[in-house]
Formats: sequence, C-alpha cells, structure tokens
Amino acid sequence: MPPQREWFEKDYYGVLGVSPDAPPKDVTKAYRRLARQYHPDANAGNKEAEEKFKEVSAAYDVLGDASKRKEYDEVRRMAASGFRGSGGPGFGGPGFGGGGVRFENLGDFDDLLGGFFGGAGGRGAGGFGRGRAAPPRGADFETPLRLSFEDALTGTTTTVAFEADRPCSVCGGSGAEPGTVPVSCPQCGGSGMVAVDQGPFSFSQPCPNCRGAGRIVEKPCRRCRGQGMERARQEVKVRIPPGVVDGERIRVRGRGGYAPGGGPRGDLWVRVQVQPHRIFERRGRYDLGLTVPVRYTEAVLGADVTVPTPEGPVTVRIPAGTPPGRTLRVKGKGGHTPTGGRGDLMATIDVVVPKKVSKEERELLKRLGSLNGDDPRKHLGG
Repeated sequence: MPPQREWFEKDYYGVLGVSPDAPPKDVTKAYRRLARQYHPDANAGNKEAEEKFKEVSAAYDVLGDASKRKEYDEVRRMAASGFRGSGGPGFGGPGFGGGGVRFENLGDFDDLLGGFFGGAGGRGAGGFGRGRAAPPRGADFETPLRLSFEDALTGTTTTVAFEADRPCSVCGGSGAEPGTVPVSCPQCGGSGMVAVDQGPFSFSQPCPNCRGAGRIVEKPCRRCRGQGMERARQEVKVRIPPGVVDGERIRVRGRGGYAPGGGPRGDLWVRVQVQPHRIFERRGRYDLGLTVPVRYTEAVLGADVTVPTPEGPVTVRIPAGTPPGRTLRVKGKGGHTPTGGRGDLMATIDVVVPKKVSKEERELLKRLGSLNGDDPRKHLGG
C-alpha cells in the first residue's frame, strides 16, 4: 500500500494514546477501548464522537497492520529528519551523512520513496503518488422508519423506501450513450491522478480534467447526461432487533449511496420512530410499565386484580395495605431481548378516590373514619 499524505501530518500513535514502541496487543487494546467509547451506536447524533471514531479507526487501520505500520514509521522518520530542497542542508538522518544531498542528484522523489514502498521505482500501482486513486466511497444515507410499539418490542424485518441516486438504467453507470465507450483521459493517461510538486515532496491529486475518473465521456448518455447516475426510488430490507427504542439508528452496511467509478457503496442509517402505546410505556430497553387503578377497599384489604400484558391479561395479587404509587414487578411479561429472554412488567398502583358517593356509602365511610383512631397526620405535630 502506498503511503498517504496524512501519514506525514497525523500522529496515529497519539490518536490511540500509545507509544511508538507499543506492542501490537497494546495497540489493539487501546483501539477497542476508544472504539467502544466513540462508536456511533453509543453516541447517536454526536458528530464530534462520530469524527473521533473515524480518526481512531483510521489510526488502527495503519498501526494494526504490521506492514502498514512499518511503512508509516519509515515515512514519519523521513519527515522528522528534515528533508531540504536543492541547495539547502542535507538529510539529517543516519546513512545520508552531513555533506548535503541535492534532490536533483537523487532523481524523482517518488523514486526515492519507491525504495521503501511499492516496489522498484514506486511507479507501479503500489508506487507513492503515481498509482491510480482508489475509487471514493459512496455517501451515507439516513431515512426514518415509523414502527409500531409491538414491533419495537418483538423485533421485525421490514422494508424502507427512499429516493436516491443509482446507476443509470440506460448506460449502466458508464455515463456514455449506449453503443459508445468512454476514452482514456489524455491529461492523466487514464490513471485519474496527476502529480503536484510541493517543495521537496511530490503528491498526487485527482485529475482536474476527468475528476479522477481516468476517462472522458465524449458522447454523454441521453438519460443521465453523462453523470452515470439517476434518481430513483429504492427499497431496502432491514432487520429491526427486539428492544429498539425511539430515536435509535440501525445501520445497514453497503446499502447507502452509490459511488462514482465503482467504489464501495455507503451505509444506510435507519432512524426508528416508535409509536406510543395507549397503555404501556417503555422503562429502559426491555421492561414495560403501566398504571393499574384499584379501589380503596382493594388497596386496604388486598385483592387479585386482572392486569393486561402484551400477550394477554394476567392475574396479579395486590397485597393488603398497598399504598398509592407502589410498583409491583410481574416477571417475564415485558419486552423481548435479542437472546430470547423477556423483560419485566412494572405495575404501578393508583388508588382511585371516587368524586361522588351515595348516601349509604357516605354513612359507611363516616363510621369507618370514627373506628380508625390512628391519626395519619400526627407526625406533623400541632
């Protein structure tokens, strides 16, 4: 793999918080810790965490691979040794001496780096600054999905539909009118990249003539006008795990935007919108809650009452002397878990006080009040 320009600028060891001589197991351990901390699934909507996750992943992509890490270290050592242009001081690193080495005597700087990377001369596909650019990745898409309360509890497989670009149905994504083919770009010779000299360094950038495609469409497709893409409705199946909560994002890898030049597709993010339930509410990810109204006499004397659950009613024992607001746990009657288990149903007791009572009820309540000599407000004093 050729070194990237970012290798001169990015301290990947600093990103992962490890020393340059850290063993591979410490590098992997640091990456896993940071990846869990900044993973998008654990930081929904946090753009700063998302960028940090990308930075950590890029660092581990290099330092987690022995060959890439060796190349990265070589590039960093060369950059730190203080390369100078023609007429200035020589290479400061060992092996170059102190007499000053002029770049015109070394030939193309690509050839110099080619000794470290990509084979002889560095001019092949693996050479530094001369290989064809890797096709860019497609864009990530996000689409909403309205989900019923029940489907959020049990999980489901459904289809989401959205409008997005896809390869043109007429030209197949080539951008050229059927019967014709694109031609090689004369400016970059079909590589899609051109060299740019910046002092002693030579870097590559996408060709401005073909925009990195390496080819020119002389007769554009009549449908997509040479773009190779067309707007169309797309449908993607997505599996929703049990216990998904409102606002959570589900990632469907490789089903996002198409990339020009045949690069990898982006990802599709499905943002779940869970509809509220008439009776139940979510308490955490797998537990459910509901309010159970009971009569005053049931709360005082105790009673067996019928309580609804997602699978049907069950009987729950209300202990005698249950105060308003007490929560009773009904095990295994909550939402489903990905491993096949069940959460619990949390039933909160609400003692119903009637607004109107009959004459007979009033007399009975007065008599009850006179029999109960315990003053509930005695702790207030006065």
